[in-house]
Amino acid sequence: MNKTPGEAVEFIGQLLVEIQPLEAATVLVCPPFTAIAAVSNRLEDTRMLLGAQNVHWERDGAFTGEISPPMLRDLFVTHVIIGHSERRTIFHETDEEIHKKILSAVSGGLMPILCVGENLSDREKGRHFTVVQTQLEAALKGIKEPVIIAYEPIWAIGTGQTATPELAQEMHAHIRKIVAQIADGPVAREVRILYGGSMKAANAKDLLMQPDIDGGLIGGASLSVQEFATIIKIASSIE
Repeated sequence: MNKTPGEAVEFIGQLLVEIQPLEAATVLVCPPFTAIAAVSNRLEDTRMLLGAQNVHWERDGAFTGEISPPMLRDLFVTHVIIGHSERRTIFHETDEEIHKKILSAVSGGLMPILCVGENLSDREKGRHFTVVQTQLEAALKGIKEPVIIAYEPIWAIGTGQTATPELAQEMHAHIRKIVAQIADGPVAREVRILYGGSMKAANAKDLLMQPDIDGGLIGGASLSVQEFATIIKIASSIE
C-alpha cells in the first residue's frame, strides 16, 4: 500500500530512465489498484509489464470493494499476485480462497504469481517443506496452465533477515520437485520460481545465481528507484 497515482507514474518514469535499454530481464510492476490505470498509460510502448496485487475469484457481483479479472484485463494488466504472505496472515486468506483466485485468474487471462512460504515457527520446527508443499498442492489443484511461483520465507520479510542463497535454493528446488509431481507437464516445465524474502541490491546476485531461482518478488527494495534499478541490472547481467 504505497504510492498515489501521481507518485507511481513519477517513479515509473525515473525507473525507465535508469534501466534503459532494458535487456535480458523481464520487469513487472504491481502498483496498488488506484494507480493501475495511470501506470498502464505510462507503460504504453515500453517492455515493462503490469500486474496487480490481488484479485477476486468472481467476474462480477455483490462483492463491494473487490476487483475482478475482467476489470484488470481492461487496464492491460497481465499478471496478478495471489496468496501474498500479508494476505494470508493479516487478512486470513485460506488455501481454498487462494485456489479459487488462481482458477479465476487463469480463466480470466491473467498470469498468477502464487506466493508460498513458511513462518519462523514452521522453519524452527522443521515443518517448512511440508507447509510449502501443502500450500502448493491446495493452490495448484486442477491447474493446467503455467503459473509463476514466489517463495516467501515469512521470517525474512521486512525483518532485515534473508535466507542464505543455499537455504533459498534448497526450497526452490523442493518447490520445483513438488510442482513436477502435482501439475500437468506444461505447468511443471514452464514454471518460474521467484525469491521473495527481502531481496535487495546487496544480495541479488548471490540469490539469482542459484540454479532454481528464476527471479525476485521485490518488496521494500522496489520502492527505491536506484535500488530497484540496480537489482534489474544485476538480473540482466546473469546468463
